[in-house]
Amino acid sequence: MRLLLDTHVLLWTVAESRRLSAAARALIGEPDNELTFSSVSLWEIAIKAGLGREEFRIDPSSLRRNLFDNGYAEVAMTGAHAVALGGLPSIYRDLFDRMLVAQAIVEGLTLVTSGPAVAKYPGPIRLV
Repeated sequence: MRLLLDTHVLLWTVAESRRLSAAARALIGEPDNELTFSSVSLWEIAIKAGLGREEFRIDPSSLRRNLFDNGYAEVAMTGAHAVALGGLPSIYRDLFDRMLVAQAIVEGLTLVTSGPAVAKYPGPIRLV
């Protein structure tokens, strides 16, 4: 299964945080699963770190390099993703999460999220 980790799940995975559920650890640790991250998550981290948000204090460049070094694939944002975003229902207001949903739908990825509101979207979403 090709997994797209949402920003929080991605950060918790890298930090080996206790906030990452056992279900998420099992899914991410499954050797047959392909792990991906989105350029949208790096954008979100850069913006929120610049705003002083404590949980986003990580250098996006170092994070990206670390993810590549650990076998993750990057999903870049495209016009097709932007178009798909426009077709999503207004269930949740967070633009970053909504773009991750759109990317998962367009790219045929399973979005792994800890957000119950995000999991209400139609599409390949796994709440962990």
